[in-house]
Amino acid sequence: MSMSFSNLINALGLFGWFSIKFCMDKVFVTNLTCYHFTTPRFKIYNLIPLKIQHFQHLYVSSSSSSLMAGGRQYSSSSSSMNPITKITRSPFLLTLISLFSFFLLFHILSSPSSYSSSNTNQPHLNPNVHYSFVNSLEIFLSKTIIPRSHHLPDDTIDDPSTQDDQQVKKLDDLIWRKETARVYDNDVFSPIRVYVYEMPTKFTYDMLWLFHNTYKETFNLTSNGSPVHRLIEQHSVDYWLWVDLIAPESERVLKSVVRVHRKEDADLFYVPFFTTISYFLLEKQECKKLYREALKWITDQPAWKRSEGRDHIFPIHHPWSFKSVRKYVKNAIWLLPDMDSTGNWYKPGQVSLEKDLILPYVPNLDLCDAKCLAESASRRTTLLYFRGRLKRNAGGKIRSKLGSELGDADDVVIEEGSAGEAGKIAAQSGMRKSVFCLSPAGDTPSSARLFDAIVSGCIPVIVSDELELPFEGILDYRRISLFVSSSDAVQPGWLLAYLRSIKPTQIREMQDYLAKYTRHFLYSHPAQLLGPEDLVWRMMAGKLTNIKLHIRRSQRVVKESRSICMCDCKQPNITSSPLPP
Repeated sequence: MSMSFSNLINALGLFGWFSIKFCMDKVFVTNLTCYHFTTPRFKIYNLIPLKIQHFQHLYVSSSSSSLMAGGRQYSSSSSSMNPITKITRSPFLLTLISLFSFFLLFHILSSPSSYSSSNTNQPHLNPNVHYSFVNSLEIFLSKTIIPRSHHLPDDTIDDPSTQDDQQVKKLDDLIWRKETARVYDNDVFSPIRVYVYEMPTKFTYDMLWLFHNTYKETFNLTSNGSPVHRLIEQHSVDYWLWVDLIAPESERVLKSVVRVHRKEDADLFYVPFFTTISYFLLEKQECKKLYREALKWITDQPAWKRSEGRDHIFPIHHPWSFKSVRKYVKNAIWLLPDMDSTGNWYKPGQVSLEKDLILPYVPNLDLCDAKCLAESASRRTTLLYFRGRLKRNAGGKIRSKLGSELGDADDVVIEEGSAGEAGKIAAQSGMRKSVFCLSPAGDTPSSARLFDAIVSGCIPVIVSDELELPFEGILDYRRISLFVSSSDAVQPGWLLAYLRSIKPTQIREMQDYLAKYTRHFLYSHPAQLLGPEDLVWRMMAGKLTNIKLHIRRSQRVVKESRSICMCDCKQPNITSSPLPP
């Protein structure tokens, strides 16, 4: 532990204060020398010849050679010592006070208060908070009373197909009045207001019960080599956001968002449909039917018709979920794992950084907390670690090339493996023994591996040229990650030489930032300040004015006007040229 020079001086100032108290009452101090002004029985002790600014209000300039105390003046010259009596130092008491001072110095430097500010940034789990999707869901379902359609807590329309254009116009007028009042009342710093639809239970609670009742049986069921229940968990952002929004205000922590129960009060509208659970656990045709029903239910709502969905939030976090009907909700705000611009997962014009939001995967691995980080520091002997499937599609083809290039190095571990329970244990052990963790593209530009590395204290080495990252308007990933273009990474010897050239001081600094950043990737209930749920709404607040712009613009353009401004004309995020065949 280190302490700055100024902090050391402050500590010495404290010693001076205790020394003054030791010299009893009616004392004046200069250069940490104690004087008693009433009786010759008390001696003077010259402790440390050091002027300390803590006592400037008592300091008297040496040029005047005078001391002031209690409004009375006393000369410091030897000829005018009366009534101040200066007596020879006592070696015994001087030794005693010196020992006391050093003991106090040791106590201050080693006490928790001297480094509590850094400890607050260390990763830890709150015992009163649930971080496991399965455990949190179990508690949520055991306490939840499912609302009945005939007694909704807000003004959600049970049968939206009965609404006509007059209802849409009426809602638009109410929203305009509310927004105008906020502008003129200068209400610009309030939290974002979200209306949560009370959808039929087949879209919400039934989906959660379906997972709850089957996940133990689907433990070994895989999709494209990955366990289904694990895929649902790592894409469970829809659950974490929804369960926080609908929780009683007395149980909520976040101040960046509030739930409103009338549409005219809302900035945004949240659609709580569990698209990932339905995709994996329903039969294909049954799933498509449910998608169509959800689409009709939401697009018949007056608020949707008013904005054509531009202020509606859809959790579409798995790249395959809701795929058959996505084109009908392309104006909505999508919550995504990444933004693949190759066209493999999202069609041109469907996604953009302007309207959509990237959310982190739920990490598969356990958090390496402050104690774990301290214990693992000396065991991180592997330079670079990767465990996963080496044969992938699209941008993930680089994995096999990296495996061939890096696999023979002594301090590098490249393992073929899946995301099963044994794979989780192996990956967690490997990441906690490694300085750097390779995070290449997979079938999509992103993967949960990046967030597994972050919570493991392993510095990610990102080789994914088209990757978009969560909350990048708030977080600086250069502090915790290394970004390497694909063309550089596959050059013989280049990547390892680059990693070995990084100085230990830079590695320690990045590891410190990793410890601070882990809180931004831990979903929980109750949702925590600066956790991913909180950052979602902080990012949404930044998009809100532009969302309203596009809503108003779409309402006033005429048929002969040019088409609505879209963002599909933007160039994809490419940092290197395509790999050679």
